[in-house]
Amino acid sequence: MPPADKGPLNPGTEFDPTAGGHGSLVRSWGAHWDTDPERPCLFFAGGRAIRYGELEAASRRAAGRLHGAGLIPGDRVLISAASSAELVIAHVACLRGGWVVVPANTAYRQAELAHLMADARPRAAIVDDPQRGRWIRDQDKSIQVFSPDLPLADAPAPELDTADPMDPALIGYTSGTTGQPKGAVLSHANLLASVEALRLAWRWTPQDRLVLTLPLFHMHGLGVGLHGTLHAGASAVVLPGFEPNAVFEAIADHEASLFFGVPTLYHRLVESARVGELSRLRLCISGSAPLPAELHTRFESLTGQRIVERYGMTETVMLASNPVDGERRPGTVGLPLPGVEIRLAGDPAEIEVRGANVFAGYWERPEANTEAFRDDGFFRTGDLGQLDDAGYLVISGRARELLISGGYNVYPREVEEALAEHTGIAECAVVGTPSAEWGDSITAYVVAQTGAEITAEAIRSFLAQRLAPYKHPRLVHCIEALPRNALGKVQKHRLEAGRVLDEDPA
Repeated sequence: MPPADKGPLNPGTEFDPTAGGHGSLVRSWGAHWDTDPERPCLFFAGGRAIRYGELEAASRRAAGRLHGAGLIPGDRVLISAASSAELVIAHVACLRGGWVVVPANTAYRQAELAHLMADARPRAAIVDDPQRGRWIRDQDKSIQVFSPDLPLADAPAPELDTADPMDPALIGYTSGTTGQPKGAVLSHANLLASVEALRLAWRWTPQDRLVLTLPLFHMHGLGVGLHGTLHAGASAVVLPGFEPNAVFEAIADHEASLFFGVPTLYHRLVESARVGELSRLRLCISGSAPLPAELHTRFESLTGQRIVERYGMTETVMLASNPVDGERRPGTVGLPLPGVEIRLAGDPAEIEVRGANVFAGYWERPEANTEAFRDDGFFRTGDLGQLDDAGYLVISGRARELLISGGYNVYPREVEEALAEHTGIAECAVVGTPSAEWGDSITAYVVAQTGAEITAEAIRSFLAQRLAPYKHPRLVHCIEALPRNALGKVQKHRLEAGRVLDEDPA
């Protein structure tokens, strides 16, 4: 793999993962609110705008309230809320106070939240939905649950921005093949190194303005969109969700220059008659799932924009990117970002990575860490890769069972275990069906109990209280038996288009 200094850097630029000595993410933010407090920072629906100095003051006040509620550095705080000014302020306050943020998808159901609660053992939770709050209290009666506006008494703030660079900043949960999500512990230094690499690679400057529709519980929206904006001293228009017309209007009203999306969003944008309005942007970035080459080409023909596809994961934030100034190759995720080492190992070739952005390990999972890391410190991503003729990285598959639907990771085992609780299902297998819109369309092959009638609607209704909606099968096929080998192992490669293929289709 090309070394990091041959990746998408400014010519002659040396990479410093401490960002000029800041060492931690929040101290890099402080450089902006100290030197230019009047600079616009964040814009929200309804016309609310926050400047850098206002974000410093608001997050200091929020940190004082959390400190007054008894939180001490190192305590975990689960955060599960829709994008809003209050959410951003609370998140920034947690990082400044040395509290460890545990983001949770707002679509999680009670059982999914219960696992995060039992594993991370947070001292407090910040949620915007009363039902989610009740589920959390059901799991731990002693936990303090707050709404994002933190309706607590004001109290003096503790000493802020003092966390050691290697202290945990965030625990991002990512599922494993067992179906039980593991917490990837990212330090302040990990988060800083990644956004510093992106600042250099994407030429991110204070003049840039991002339209941010991605949720702030996901690494793409939080660890790249929000953290990167604040690190670059730039600004962002934070929308509560994705809606094409709202994106076009935000670009025009705020003279935006950047848009980050997943392939599903780009698929919807090209279906709009207004897609040509994206031509005024400086960069369109895509990630979280493979971008079909056909969609890349179609988007360029309609907008003149050549999408920058990149590659990252919860455990590492960002790893590789197509260059801003050089050739952007459809079907590839580009070259290593500054400070990132990437190599291909084994047969088939698995992508392994090392760098200041790569996490040190999973929360309280020593056995998982032993499996995930090589003796020389390289992390095994679980993705398979190859290099094209110019040395660009191509994601060719996955070494571990994983589907990506609409930019979200879905592990079939977790869905299968939930479906196994259905009294009408004798056995099942979950696979992905290729979809231009979703990437992988979650598909269940079901063997029904005698006399039971299984439908897609019934399955989704059954899963409604068990799994987040993005994990629900979009397609359900009832078959007589799952295909198995001589040892009884299910052969998922023989499941296709609602039928079981012969051993040798040819």
